[in-house]
Amino acid sequence: MAARTRLGEDLAATLDRDPAGRNRVDVFLTSAGVHALLWHRVANRLWRARLKLLARIIATWSRFFTGIEIHPGATMGRRVVIDHGMGVVIGETAVVGDDCLIYHGVTLGGKQPGSRDAVPGARHPRIGNRVTIGAMGIVLGPITVGDDAIIGAHSLVLRDVPPGAVAVGVPAVVREGRL
Repeated sequence: MAARTRLGEDLAATLDRDPAGRNRVDVFLTSAGVHALLWHRVANRLWRARLKLLARIIATWSRFFTGIEIHPGATMGRRVVIDHGMGVVIGETAVVGDDCLIYHGVTLGGKQPGSRDAVPGARHPRIGNRVTIGAMGIVLGPITVGDDAIIGAHSLVLRDVPPGAVAVGVPAVVREGRL
């Protein structure tokens, strides 16, 4: 059965990428990542409608219940899976593409506005499509992680990562192609 809604897509994506999920009902009732994305969509609509205080209140309650902090101004793609999401932090100007897999403790954090690399108004990373970010991966500043890239667990990414590359280490070293 095809997923006809964003929630349906999220449930199908989580079932596909998380072996712990047994069925849609199980995932819907127990996946903190699905809950965080659902509440983020509500908060993001309010944020875009300039109801920013209400959006922040919803985001705060979502963080309280899920352990996942997604700023209401962040842009989240379709079929994003946040697996074991406790401690995930996604900043206000972050953009996450479609079909990404994000593990626990990941930070998509910002740098101060006016840093020499900054795109006007952007402080957080742009994550491409089909990117995997390993547990405790940290991506900081207005950088770009290209499509199909992998950020290794416990890596600190401070520079752009090209499409299809692997970034590992502190600070991360970028390697073209898969490991």
